[in-house]
Amino acid sequence: MAMNKEIREAQRFINSQAFADGLRTTIAILLPALIGFQNNYKTVGLTISLGALCVSLTDAPGPGMHKRNGMLFCSLFIFLIAAITAHAKANVLLMGLEIAVVCFVFSMFSVYGDRAGSVGNAAILVMILTMDDPTIAGNIGFHSSLIMMGGLWYMSISLLVTIFRPYRLAQRVLGDCIREIAQYLQTKGAFYQPATDLQQNYTKLIGQQIMVHEKQDAVREVLFKTRVTVKESTPMGRKLVMTFVEAVDFFEDTTTAYYDYSELRKQFSDQGILEKIGNYIQLLSSEVEHIASAIQMNTKYRPLYDLDAAIALLKHDIDETGHGTQSNFVLKKILVNLRSLTLRVNNLKLYFSADFSKEKKSMDHSHFVSHQPMGADALLNNLSLQSSAFRHAIRVSVACLIGFLIVRFIDYGQHSYWILLTIAFILKPAFSLTKERNKQRLTGTLIGGAAGILILMLITNATTLFIIMVVFMLGTYSFLRTNYLAMVLCVTPFVLILFNFLGMGFIEVAKERVFDTLIGCAIAFPVSYFLLPNWESEQLVNHIRQVLKANAAYLEKILQALRGNKINMLEYKLARKEVYVQTANLSALFHRMLSEPKSKQKSSEKVHEFVVMNNIFFSNIATISTSLLTKESREYYKPLVISGQRALVKLNQNLANIDPSYSIKDEMPGKKEWSDENPSADDLFLKQQLDYLCKLADDMKKTTKIIGA
Repeated sequence: MAMNKEIREAQRFINSQAFADGLRTTIAILLPALIGFQNNYKTVGLTISLGALCVSLTDAPGPGMHKRNGMLFCSLFIFLIAAITAHAKANVLLMGLEIAVVCFVFSMFSVYGDRAGSVGNAAILVMILTMDDPTIAGNIGFHSSLIMMGGLWYMSISLLVTIFRPYRLAQRVLGDCIREIAQYLQTKGAFYQPATDLQQNYTKLIGQQIMVHEKQDAVREVLFKTRVTVKESTPMGRKLVMTFVEAVDFFEDTTTAYYDYSELRKQFSDQGILEKIGNYIQLLSSEVEHIASAIQMNTKYRPLYDLDAAIALLKHDIDETGHGTQSNFVLKKILVNLRSLTLRVNNLKLYFSADFSKEKKSMDHSHFVSHQPMGADALLNNLSLQSSAFRHAIRVSVACLIGFLIVRFIDYGQHSYWILLTIAFILKPAFSLTKERNKQRLTGTLIGGAAGILILMLITNATTLFIIMVVFMLGTYSFLRTNYLAMVLCVTPFVLILFNFLGMGFIEVAKERVFDTLIGCAIAFPVSYFLLPNWESEQLVNHIRQVLKANAAYLEKILQALRGNKINMLEYKLARKEVYVQTANLSALFHRMLSEPKSKQKSSEKVHEFVVMNNIFFSNIATISTSLLTKESREYYKPLVISGQRALVKLNQNLANIDPSYSIKDEMPGKKEWSDENPSADDLFLKQQLDYLCKLADDMKKTTKIIGA
């Protein structure tokens, strides 16, 4: 079983977008170098490969037009920077000035988004790698043109892959997204196991929610900004879009599966029914993960389990539970939710149906993707110390300039540019990310260096070494965007073997790489800490404010439904998406804050409490909204409406605690009993859920008061 799992994981990795990117990049970089070596044009081949390497940094998954534009601009910028560097490197002052200016200007590209930030990184990379190249003299124009040619060569390969396999990228990112949703469901299922620590599982759930949000955004970028799929003009385009819509709805149904787990354990822990519910959720999660793998690997799908039989058995067990003095009403509500999830899974399976012809939902998908402004105003508005991008650009510029001066004073080895490479690529806008990269860079370099030395000492056959080098090269570019530590572990032996082929002593190269990495880390870390640092706690209040506003807008939709108004589904889904986005942003910020020095953390325990309670709060809103939206619109009893209003007012009181300028418009309505009404069991349960929202909002007030203060 363990072996089968390892085989499946290996298959998933080979069919993942990360591996596809790594394979494409490896081929694009390796071919020019090999052809150059075979035809005695070693320098030409390596220079073209350098251009391909730089442009590959910008080739992140996304719409074809964005990828093309990013690679074109990158090719132009690396041509210009390579030419400028070739002229400036002869003069220390000019070179120092170029480093300061290029690092600042191109680090500021991050204000235009991740792809533009990668273009900036490529420009910085080509400057660092050409500043000590002795082969450029007298051939500046030719050398710069070769670098641009390498960039255009890589772009051609990337666009050809997209043309010949237009849906493969979408399949990979969609499968990846559905797998993360399956992991989220699995984490939710653990709440029903009595042995699970509830607080630890909440922390795990919040971390997984961040992953789901990132993957959903990646799918939106690929599907809804790519003309061939968003138009749904082909069966495959229709399948991809509709399957993603189902996956998002499935995730919402998963979030609605919240109940008071402590209370459930008090009532049913000794009857074994909670374990059976948890086991069914694990089974459901495995089936969803199996669907995700089939989509990602573009293979046939064969069901693992008979879900209908499994849920029928669970229904029988629930019916048999709670007889006598104990009510099983809440268990039946859980069963309803699980049936909804099972239906969603069956809808996901339609992706594999040959006659897939589901009606297209009339919804403007453009509302669900972010649009990055690309004008000069975005850059000018960030030229301020209040901008994290501006402060980051200053740190990169100053740190690289310090590294350059040290390189000039310490005459050690032939590859001192590694110091600047280390600085430029471990410095991140947030201190916590820089700290993490610092550790990963040091660990990966030391372990990878030891592995590289061991390989070169034990293996002397050139063909075997070349194959090993290509494997490490493939690992380097496969993990480039997904796992920095794994990338460094691969790149260090790859570099050592490469320099060994170039006739350099690998022991000396290994010593130099470790030494330069230590110096680079020793510069980057204090600069990140002392020079205009970005502490996550400074962003905390704003993120909590955005979360509360998103929850208030989401809760407003509940109130509209309770008052009998028909809900606009586009507005509802946008409100739901905003809650997920802001919650994921806050959770990610909190995790980063925990990596910062204790002296910089503010009320971390209270922030953790708020993050958990917020997760419970919006899960309950989702539970209520799902219940209301599946029924005919009607005006509900007054006690229900009042409970919803009270929850909203208390939520706004939380906003006032965080933001003193926020004014609460609505007064707290008085409580109302049922009087002459004759509520159904569903209405009574709905009242309990709304009252629970009020209680949660009250509990949140205690934390927001402390955080706001």
